[in-house]
Amino acid sequence: MKKEELIYEKQTVYKKGTKAICDAAFAYAEGYKTYLDEGKTEREALKISIAMAEAKGFREYKLGDKINVGDKLYYNNRGKNLFVFSIGTEPITEGIRITAAHIDAPRIDLKQCPLYEDGGMGFFKTHYYGGIRKYQWVATPLALHGVIVTKRGEVIDVNIGEDDSDPVFYINDLLPHLAQEQSKLPMSEGIKGEQLNILIGSMPDGEDDSIKLNILRILNEKYGITEDDFLSSELCVVPASKARDIGFDRSMIGAYGHDDRVCAYPALTALLEAKDSKHTLMCILADKEETGSDGPVGMQSELMLDIINEIAFNLGANPAVVRANSKCLSADVSAAYDPNFPDVFEKRNTPLLACGAVFTKFTGSHGKSGTNDANAEFIGWLRGVLSNDDVIWQAGELGKVDCGGGGTVAKYISKHNIDTIDLGVPVLSMHAPYEVIAKVDLYETYRACLAFYKY
Repeated sequence: MKKEELIYEKQTVYKKGTKAICDAAFAYAEGYKTYLDEGKTEREALKISIAMAEAKGFREYKLGDKINVGDKLYYNNRGKNLFVFSIGTEPITEGIRITAAHIDAPRIDLKQCPLYEDGGMGFFKTHYYGGIRKYQWVATPLALHGVIVTKRGEVIDVNIGEDDSDPVFYINDLLPHLAQEQSKLPMSEGIKGEQLNILIGSMPDGEDDSIKLNILRILNEKYGITEDDFLSSELCVVPASKARDIGFDRSMIGAYGHDDRVCAYPALTALLEAKDSKHTLMCILADKEETGSDGPVGMQSELMLDIINEIAFNLGANPAVVRANSKCLSADVSAAYDPNFPDVFEKRNTPLLACGAVFTKFTGSHGKSGTNDANAEFIGWLRGVLSNDDVIWQAGELGKVDCGGGGTVAKYISKHNIDTIDLGVPVLSMHAPYEVIAKVDLYETYRACLAFYKY
């Protein structure tokens, strides 16, 4: 055999792929950037995803509806969790090809009684969501997103700070001249959670000289709400920035929310384009991954089983057999090797930027604690599937063994006797307000999902 056939080496998509693949990757990235800009919260991402599915002929499904071969359906779970599925022509006992990604991202949520004033300024109190590095969120423009639900049941959408004509919001930082003591603190303690207060105004009401009252009057005029409506709201701030090309060569994308919409988008678009597949296909877009996947919209919910059971019963099959023969790609990101911080990475087993989609056999921390661990037979089958379509991929691991680690939704799916492995895009500066990915890695993840759905 030739040397190159004996030795395994990672190669970039630019070297191993074709010019047509690279050109297609750059074109595909334009739709993804729009998806990011219009879907900065899980609710917004779900609405866009439904619109994309309906444009491809999918219709809404409710639990208890009849399901037939050829149906193209979606299930909207509380506006935060989406199941998109198509029923194939092969027997359902052959299983379902499942992809599962999450559409929530680290952010800063408002508390239920958020509004106050102090020192001639109006603020919102907050509670951060997911694993953020708090110092990264100060002194940067922020946008307010979410919903307010009144006691009358009216749902009011809020999106302020994205349009160029909108105001933006802000979290104060301490000037360096007075930060001698703060600068001595560890980075994790330099900004405390209770200091992440959002600056929202400074002009008092003309009658009562109250900044808080003036803000409430503005909100009442715009949305018809009063202060107690915050009690039944879900509001958050996210970076008021757009997805932009990074680099002279425009080969990368910088944006908020790559983790994990950079996997949600290819998983969904691949399913919507999988016209010739004989398999039953399912794409799950979940919420709450960044906080443990708990609750009715997270992947620890039993809803996935409910829907699989409904499909099986409608097609006259045993759900246990369907699950046993199903396969899943847990579509989540991995950390790309960063030469600026080499000490935390083991380079041979860390994904590299622009070397394609990443398959992660296990996640967890330290001694593989708290992880799904895909079996070799499943990985071998996947290698054959990807080889059929010349998909460029790499194996990955999240940092050195003793440096921490992380988790995905894979373990919540595999516990139902479904072969599962993590697939995703390598990300620089993961969980930062502005993350970076390579366009070719995004596209190879899309191609990997297409192959998985097809074979």
